[in-house]
Amino acid sequence: MDEQSASTKPQRLANLDAIRGVGVLGIFFLNIYFMGNSFYGYAPHAVQPIGDIAIELFSNFFLEGRFFSLFAMLFGAGMLIQFQKYQPELTINASQPFLKQQKWRLYWLIIFGIFHGIFIFPGDILLSYGVSGLLAFKYRYLDADALIRKAKWFIFMSLIPISLISLTPDDQVYLRDSTLFIEQLSAWTGSYSDQLFLHFMMLSYMVTVIPLTLMWFIAGLMLIGMALYKREIFSKGLDTKLLRQCLFWAVSLSLVDSVLSFSGNTLLEALSDVILLLSAIACALVYIHVICLVCNNSPQRLSALQNVGKLAFSLYILQSIVGIILLRYIAPQWQQQLDRDGYISIAVIYSVIQLLLAHWYLRYFKQGPLEKLWRYLVLKQS
Repeated sequence: MDEQSASTKPQRLANLDAIRGVGVLGIFFLNIYFMGNSFYGYAPHAVQPIGDIAIELFSNFFLEGRFFSLFAMLFGAGMLIQFQKYQPELTINASQPFLKQQKWRLYWLIIFGIFHGIFIFPGDILLSYGVSGLLAFKYRYLDADALIRKAKWFIFMSLIPISLISLTPDDQVYLRDSTLFIEQLSAWTGSYSDQLFLHFMMLSYMVTVIPLTLMWFIAGLMLIGMALYKREIFSKGLDTKLLRQCLFWAVSLSLVDSVLSFSGNTLLEALSDVILLLSAIACALVYIHVICLVCNNSPQRLSALQNVGKLAFSLYILQSIVGIILLRYIAPQWQQQLDRDGYISIAVIYSVIQLLLAHWYLRYFKQGPLEKLWRYLVLKQS
């Protein structure tokens, strides 16, 4: 999540923090659906309300997968920033302590992810980022063009098993008030020990599939982030030609995704999940461009988003805690009552709270609690 070494490139820090702020706020708009039932997520109606359809269409174009991709690209750029901070003064022998430190950053992120996935929210991304980071970091020496070629290959390799998993038939019907929904609601709002068992089962599944699927996909995104950094896109934004290409693919693929997802055909709906991953990459690049232009590396521009970005790791974990407590303990009945607009309303309200919380916190502290703990643990091992 937060990369402390970004401060070594002050001309880029503002843009990176603003992008990270958008990412951490945006990801809650998607995770909120899974805070109650972390396996199936939102339970649709047999006949979808107009509001649900409109929000799902909006999500297909602007939300789904976009912030996940943003984070992965930023993570890759962050690892490269860390490496370049020390590179000029490193000999082969002297570089070993730094390389050890970078690996321990990723090892600790994996540990945080396992803890988060078992005890708080099994929809964790930290474990995947840590594992993928170990793979992506090996290619830090490549130039931008080589990184893009390698990223395309990684993403292509990941889409094959992802497609096969998506196409696996599921005979169970998960709709609002269905038998499966009632069973799942009872399980996910049961005792904490029962929830831990479900968390452990989900995390075990993730550990099994990550080496085959997400590790390669996320590593590919991280390599794209490294390439963007080497081309100074996090500072200047995309050139006109690349921006037009990204806009074209973002809109076109999102349109295809939407058509397939509403087709009513199980096979086509499964394929839409794969198209979504590709549209998310193009859209994330457009978001990066827009934020870079608006922020323009100024600490005064988008300062509220920059504050959130500086606390991204801590706020990400806090999102899980708040969402789980709200939808499993305080108001579990909302899983039966809320439509998509209700979930979006929760996300909007909590986004405002996070903006205010980040502003208040950074008035008194320079670093988030989990960012500080992560740094301490890494330095202790180095």
